[in-house]
Amino acid sequence: MMQIQRKTLAQEVAERLIEGISNDEYDIGEKLPIESELMKIYGVGRSSIREAIKILSIQGILNVQQGVGTFVISKNAHESLESQMNKAQIEEVQEVRSLLDSKIAAKAAINRTEKDLGTIQNYLNLRNQFAEENLATECYQADINFHLAIAEACGNNLLKEIYKIATKHIMSSFETRHHNNTESFKISQKIHTDLYLSIESGDTEKAAIIAQKIVDQIY
Repeated sequence: MMQIQRKTLAQEVAERLIEGISNDEYDIGEKLPIESELMKIYGVGRSSIREAIKILSIQGILNVQQGVGTFVISKNAHESLESQMNKAQIEEVQEVRSLLDSKIAAKAAINRTEKDLGTIQNYLNLRNQFAEENLATECYQADINFHLAIAEACGNNLLKEIYKIATKHIMSSFETRHHNNTESFKISQKIHTDLYLSIESGDTEKAAIIAQKIVDQIY
């Protein structure tokens, strides 16, 4: 049964702040009241005020200047990358992966730790196990986790976060394309093993080439 997601106090405060900004209670360039005043106005604690300000800062509505105050800089929220990807076609998401994978694999070959290698290998083994057992959902998730583990090892947090957002759409793509079958995952196990070995050996060029081949095959 689907659970109804309730808004947090911070989200409610953020919405009320947006409403106030839209109604010209706060003008562009105007400094918001200090935290203690906002706590009184909205009847919430300090943590909720700070989280609401953080939400609106990310959306490009507020700008926090340390030691100075929080200022209104826009009435229009910038759509988040995750929201944009949620609306994107799978082909567009796949193109993003195509641009990212080779770079991430090359960086992982340089920056991976022994712990990273253990995690990557674990998901590689699970991918193979579930493919052989034709456990489709488990296999698809192990494949996704394998690539996410490489992204975790790449040493660039921004690349990692963008990649995480992109991979949220991959499961539905696998389910649509493969119809609960793992045959192509069995076939592509070798090239995934080759990718792991290139990262393990620190071969950046080979890792990048193999990662690109994997994306081009799209299993």
